[in-house]
Amino acid sequence: MFSKKQVAVLLSAALWSMLAAPAVAGPLQRAKERLQERRAERQAQQEGQGRAGAGTHEFTLRHQGLERKYLVHVPRSYTGQEAVPVLLAFHGGGGSATMMADDELYGIVGKAEALGFIAVFPNGYSRFPGGRLATHNAGHCCGDARDKQIDDVGFVRQVVQQVQRRYRTDTARVYATGMSNGGMMAHRLACEMADTFKAIAAVAGTDNTVACAPSRPVSVLHIHARNDTHVLFDGGAGDDAFRDESKVTQFTSVPATIDRWVGRNQCSPVVQKVLSVPGAYCERHASCSGGSAVQLCVTETGGHSWPGADRVARKGKEPASQAIDANEVMWQFFAGL
Repeated sequence: MFSKKQVAVLLSAALWSMLAAPAVAGPLQRAKERLQERRAERQAQQEGQGRAGAGTHEFTLRHQGLERKYLVHVPRSYTGQEAVPVLLAFHGGGGSATMMADDELYGIVGKAEALGFIAVFPNGYSRFPGGRLATHNAGHCCGDARDKQIDDVGFVRQVVQQVQRRYRTDTARVYATGMSNGGMMAHRLACEMADTFKAIAAVAGTDNTVACAPSRPVSVLHIHARNDTHVLFDGGAGDDAFRDESKVTQFTSVPATIDRWVGRNQCSPVVQKVLSVPGAYCERHASCSGGSAVQLCVTETGGHSWPGADRVARKGKEPASQAIDANEVMWQFFAGL
């Protein structure tokens, strides 16, 4: 903890920094920002060492001159004696990290407790102090994060580095998942952070990257409802995708998304059905480069939601499909790699 005197000094320094900042960021200003980011990172690390116990903790960091936040849930089983997997979970457009950590909506915290992994919930870019109504820059989508060209990949890389310093994690088992715009962000991370993520699982969010050239194969699971009215299964944005259609894009179709990953991972075109239950099925492309895999799971109903969820985020929307549980399917996929 800082003393009152230390806090006053820090506030004075921050105020002077803002007053002295040039109108246009030059090399000196960028160097100052990098120094501030490193100082904030060291402080966050020190704070994290004292809050490494079980439960959900909030952390902040500075990136691109912006203060960003993320939540970390540490399961009760974590002792620090063994390296554990890490799952980064990205909220949908207009959501927040707090929403993604809501177990009634997504069940990820409960799954972390059951399986013993650390769950990380990055908050997207938001112009509001509390971080609400946030979006991720997933390429062609979405919102202010895309329009302002927010460096969300750089932000995520910094988050992963901080988490790996605070906790004992298995660097070979780092995964990403996300809902809608968050699923699109997971696709982008598979493209640009293949050195970090072993696999991703995107729900209701297709591959809308601008460019994609993974440095190594990344396994991909995609989960989508056939009747999704936001991110349409066969491509395009539904009428209720966003109040302002300029904030989204004409989404890539699910089949095109799978075809892209089959090509990138050099998978066999042969498809094997690995799950068939009333209301849902999963099919898998195996024999992919580097032992990777590409799998698609489709539910007949559920609309734009997280399969297996107790409730959906928006009132009046179709209930989530209960034919499969997205978290269960996801971790079975991860475990089989």
